[in-house]
This record gives sequence, C-alpha cells and structure tokens, in this order.
Amino acid sequence: MSNEAFVLDMQDIGKEYFGNRVLSAINLQLKPGEIHGIVGENGAGKSTLMNILFGMSVIHSTGGYEGKIRVSGKEAQIKSPLDAMNLGIGMVHQEFMLIPGYTITENIKLNREITKPNLASRIVGKRYDTLDVVAMRRDARKALDKLDMSIDEWATIAGLPVGYMQFVEIARELDKTNLKVLVFDEPTAVLTESEADNLLDAMRVISNHGIAILFITHRLHEIMTVCENITVLRDGKMVAQRKKDETNIYELAELMVGSRVGEVMRKPREDVTDEKPILTIRNLSVEMPGEEVSNVSLDIHKGEIIGIGGLAGQGKIGVANGIMGLFPAEGEVVFDGKQIELNNPTNAMMNSLAFVSEDRRGVGLLLDSSIENNIAFTAIQRQGKYLKKFGPFTQLDKAAVRQTADRMIKELDIRCTGPTQITRRLSGGNQQKVCIARALMLEPKLLFVSEPTRGIDVGAKKLVLQTLVELSEKYGLTVVMTSSELAELRSVCDRIAIVTEGKIAGILKPTDTDVDFGLMMAGEKHDNA
Repeated sequence: MSNEAFVLDMQDIGKEYFGNRVLSAINLQLKPGEIHGIVGENGAGKSTLMNILFGMSVIHSTGGYEGKIRVSGKEAQIKSPLDAMNLGIGMVHQEFMLIPGYTITENIKLNREITKPNLASRIVGKRYDTLDVVAMRRDARKALDKLDMSIDEWATIAGLPVGYMQFVEIARELDKTNLKVLVFDEPTAVLTESEADNLLDAMRVISNHGIAILFITHRLHEIMTVCENITVLRDGKMVAQRKKDETNIYELAELMVGSRVGEVMRKPREDVTDEKPILTIRNLSVEMPGEEVSNVSLDIHKGEIIGIGGLAGQGKIGVANGIMGLFPAEGEVVFDGKQIELNNPTNAMMNSLAFVSEDRRGVGLLLDSSIENNIAFTAIQRQGKYLKKFGPFTQLDKAAVRQTADRMIKELDIRCTGPTQITRRLSGGNQQKVCIARALMLEPKLLFVSEPTRGIDVGAKKLVLQTLVELSEKYGLTVVMTSSELAELRSVCDRIAIVTEGKIAGILKPTDTDVDFGLMMAGEKHDNA
C-alpha cells in the first residue's frame, strides 16, 4: 500500500530523554476509518509516542524526536498541539479537560466560537462581535447526534455523570471539521462497564465516518472487540503487530509482559504462607488521587518479600500510602497483633512500620541537607533518638549521628564523599539508599518501599534490589515492595499481589507464566488466592 493511502504514517520514531532511550524505531500506519489498538505495560512507550504525535512541549523541550511523520501522504512537522489539530489530529485524554461551570455547547465550541456582527462591531471592529448562539448550538447538537447522545446541549457540565463527560470530550473533537485521526488515551479507565460498552459503540460510529482511531487501553478484551490491527510495545520497542483475527488476549498478554525477568536475585520461599501472618489487611480503602484503593484484603507473612504490582493508576501505590497515614484511609490493619491506627503516620512508625516513598525527591529526602541529617531525621523526630537530655533541655548527639551515618554508608554501600555531603548531589540510586537508611533507623519489623528503582540507572537498580534482599535474608525484615517494574518484582519477591481497579485481582508466584501476569494486570483474570 502506498504512503498516500495511509492517513497517518509514523516511520522509525525514536526518542531519548537525557541519554535514556525510551523509544526505538517505531513504525505505525493507519488507514482512514481504521481502529488501531496500542497496548503495553507502564513504561512501554505508549504515552511518549502519543506525545510526539500530538506535538507536546515535553518532546521538543528535550531535543525533539527521530523519524518522520506523514499525514495523508505529506510529511508533517508537529511541534505543538496546535500543529496537530491543524493537521486533523485530535486526542481524547483520560483526564477530562472540561470547564465545569460551562454548558456542553460552550465546552464543545471553546476557542472555536462562532460570532456574528452587531451594530457596535460594525463600527469599532470584529472583536466586539456577538456569539452566534444558534449556530454554536446547532454545531454542538450535530456532534452529539453523531454519538447518539440525547442530552440537552445547554446542560451544564457540573453534575453530569462521568460517562457523559467522556462523550462531551469526544463530541468536541468531532466538531472539528478537518478531523482525520482521533487518539483515545485510556478512555474507559474511569467508566463503568455499561458506559465503556457505549463508548466502544461510539468508536465504531466514528470510524464509519472515515475517521481513524488510535485506541490505547490496558483492557485487552476491549482491544479485541473493536480494533482491526494491534501494535504491542515493550520497553520502548515495537515487539509485534497483529491483525485481530490472527491473535488472542493470551498472546497479547504474553507479548506485553515478555520474558524480561532477567537475573533472579533470590529463590522464592515455597513455605512463606505456612507461617502466621505478621500483617493482616482487611477491607482497606484509600483516597489517594489517581491511586484509589477499594476494599483490599491481604495477609503478609514474616520475613517475606511480597510485591504489589499493577498498571499505573490502578491503586497499587495507594496501599502503602494509606496504611502509613499519608492519605485518608479506612479499614482494619493489624500488625504483629496490634491494631494500627489509620490516618496517623506517627502511630504506624511507633508500631515498627517504616516507609520509603515513591517520591524520594519530593517527600523522602531533605535534598539540601547532609546525608547524616537525612539518615537520622525521622528517628530524631518520631522516636527521640540521638538526643542527649540535660534536665529539661535536650541536645543533638552529633557523635552518635555521625557514627550511625558512617555505619549505614558502609552497610548500604552509599557512594559519596562522606556523611556531610549534601544529598542533592548524590546519584538517584544513592539517594534511594539514603531513603532506605533513614527508614531503617526506626528499627522497623516491616518496611514498605514504593517504586524503589524509579529514575535510577540499571546498575543502581541492581544494587538497590540487592539491598532489599539482604535486609530480608540477613535481618529477617519483612519487605512490601510496590513497583511498576514487573521484572524486578519477579526477580526478588516470594509472592506478587496484582492490583487492578483498586482491588487485589490475585496473587501470583514469580515463576507463574507471562500470560498469567499479563492477563491479571489487564484485568482479564481474577484469582481469590
């Protein structure tokens, strides 16, 4: 097929961020009216590819991209969302971009309002034209009718059901007269099952109008329902392209996850569940924006490394944050026979729980303070350690702080010039080790660690993971490791709980198949283990 036959042709697309390659030689062609699915784990490169297509500033402020993009056979330079829109490329984002106080019509026509002249504008200029309400309403109605929406076009956005808001987002794109390609970025993530079915029907209607659709979702059954062709990304590479009739959700799940386990750092314990649980979680719900948790129940056993995995926004990050009191939570958490008071970080830490946050630079570290102060800070603040008392007065025991810092630098192999070095000047991996050291100063029996290898290089990742393994095996510390990196969870954990839509979809062994992991992460398989 000639290039002119494709409404979109992306050739050898590549991207690096500060020397870190995130996309390599991606090729993607789209015919008019085609619905093309794109699937992959977190970090596979889906968002980066769409950011390139839509001309997002994060791409061009970091050196641009490699490769060529052709729209309707003509090479295109897409350097901004406005360029993309002028070429007929639209995007329906997962997060709604609607103004609640405006009507449906006003949202659909925003920045493309229709005006008509009046007496004043004829004298002083077009900028004083009046809104042509009738014409705007007519256009909005036409766009809504394409989606078979009977709602009043002058209804206010505030108070509408989520499903209706999603359709208004789509109607806004359909109102653009030159629309050729429409990108749906996880559009069903916030919808109920019936709303998602309605959206899939709407996508078919849109494609019947000759508009091509790029459909990004982790729900594989949706991909198989509406897509003609499917592209699978993994680790920034295109690992497969399949026609719907030539594949199934099992193959797609395996392709998404792939055999990327790499070096197994420890052999999983087979008898881990034989012991009495040290931590019991029952009906835990957490209000963490973007990572809500709903009625999670889980038993964690002494000395194990248990992983919590899942796709972004499914709730895995919320579990630890809720138990440690960083976000509003309810439910029952019992540790070592004692009830943990939720919504109270001090209570959690005083009961031998410690937490290394996924946001080490924003929450986990005092970046402009020394390594030794970072290591000692929480123990001083929460447990009164390293303080010498002189009657009613207290003084920091600097010698004890220095001695502890020297010991932790040696034990965790923190690469630095010494305990007084400013933490900001450390590499990402060494900053992460400082976070772990600070948590260990609380002398915890259980350590929650979230995204421990995020933003650090490959060598540092291995060192951080090895540190967690040693803490478990040498000191009997129970570790709950939350990570988006499934391969890392499988390399160090005894068991892995997969969180989908805020709930535990099931618990797998590291040795379970790629298909099992892929299906469970995609919400296609549930296990009450």
